[in-house]
Amino acid sequence: MTDLPIIQRAKGFADRTAFFGRGGEVTYQNLLHRSAAVASGLLAEKADLEEERIAFLLPTGADYAAAQWGIWRAGGIAVPINGGATVPEIEHALTCASVRRVVVAAERLSVLGDLPKRLGLEVLDFTGLEGNSPLPEIAPTRRAMILFTSGTTNKPKGVVSTHASIEAQVTALVEAWKWQADDRIPLFLPMHHLHGILNILCCGLWSGAAIEPFDKFDADAICARVGEGVYSLFMAVPTIYVKLIKWLDAPENAGKRDGVIKGFGAMRLMVSGSAALPASIHSAWSDLTGQMLLERYGMTEIGMALSNPYAGERRAGMVGLPMPRTDIQLVDDAGKVVSGEGAVGEIWVKGPAVFREYWDSPAATAESFEGDWFKTGDIATLEHGYYRIMGRSSVDIIKSGGYKLSALEIEAALLEHPDITECAVVGLADDEWGEIVAAAIGLTESATLTLEELQTWASARLSAYKLPRALLVLDALPRNAMGKVTKPAVKALFT
Repeated sequence: MTDLPIIQRAKGFADRTAFFGRGGEVTYQNLLHRSAAVASGLLAEKADLEEERIAFLLPTGADYAAAQWGIWRAGGIAVPINGGATVPEIEHALTCASVRRVVVAAERLSVLGDLPKRLGLEVLDFTGLEGNSPLPEIAPTRRAMILFTSGTTNKPKGVVSTHASIEAQVTALVEAWKWQADDRIPLFLPMHHLHGILNILCCGLWSGAAIEPFDKFDADAICARVGEGVYSLFMAVPTIYVKLIKWLDAPENAGKRDGVIKGFGAMRLMVSGSAALPASIHSAWSDLTGQMLLERYGMTEIGMALSNPYAGERRAGMVGLPMPRTDIQLVDDAGKVVSGEGAVGEIWVKGPAVFREYWDSPAATAESFEGDWFKTGDIATLEHGYYRIMGRSSVDIIKSGGYKLSALEIEAALLEHPDITECAVVGLADDEWGEIVAAAIGLTESATLTLEELQTWASARLSAYKLPRALLVLDALPRNAMGKVTKPAVKALFT
């Protein structure tokens, strides 16, 4: 029998450590054994799950990986549950994917609320999945995983990846970022999202690397380990880098600061993604640690499509160049492919890493493709050979006075103000301009910033744009279950 490639590779790393930390060490051999038992338990008397959707809700770490591998090895489709989502949001994912069985750690069962009874779900305790049944042979073209989109502009859709597309995403990252078997990396990102699942977990286990899992980001615990020189790789979202800068600047951490900075500086690679990284944070992190963060661009449907180079110039505010075996083109509003310096258009992506379909939604799938090209809905421009993301065509591009303004760029500029802790920029309908720029901002506790003061301050930084003409001060911006700001909700606050 031919195993899935990730299983074949794990057999070559059998004696190496896959996970380490407070839970003890788990080898690749342990993972292989436990995932085979999970697969057998799921199969029961069946020879093949034949793409049954199996949801799972487990803590980050070895049990999560064993469940994922077990579902795959049994011929099922893995559906990770967002443990931080509301019950209605979880219900949408389970009903959309027609899930009937859920693998759960006992301590996480309460997250499901009344769904097991109301939806007639069979809840399987992870620790009770055992057996040694023969496992089916899984073709690369088979469906492997359903992850749900963030739902910032519409109802979350189930993105179906095959084993082949996951392998293409992983191998492109391993090649581009030079993953090595002796890499060691912390994993504290959400495990229902591509960043944690693919960029860290799958790439790490593909490479024979060692992962230290954390159930959530804990600055004290992670900085302590960084100070011990534990990690060679680090991947996080911009918000976490902001928190780390604050941690390093906090007076109570002064005695630990130098050691932690040294630990960050010694890593071979640090990556920022899942949201735009303000240039000010990029610069501040470089000044503190000597590390030039590598920014990249990707989405659930395509994995990582663009990346600043591992060995080469990493430009703040840019997402770099196409990943290996990935084709990129920009398409303007008229449907014409545009190229060259200053070109602006929607990013279309083609290649083996592109997802297969939206689950049970042929209309949405057809609408998102033009032939083999996936239409991302993101607008980008080319500057000196590198791509720069301007934002989502539906929510981040403001058409004002004949110009296309990037809400993300305006947000990044506003965040440079010392009194602004967070912000969201949206376009509001206007008879004269088409759209005008509006900003919802969160201020520091001591701030007394007025609209007039903000406009005066911003004039030098936003000279290329019309200044924000509306200002709404909030304690916190509206966010979805994934923690992302929901632009439609922000826009609704102004109307």
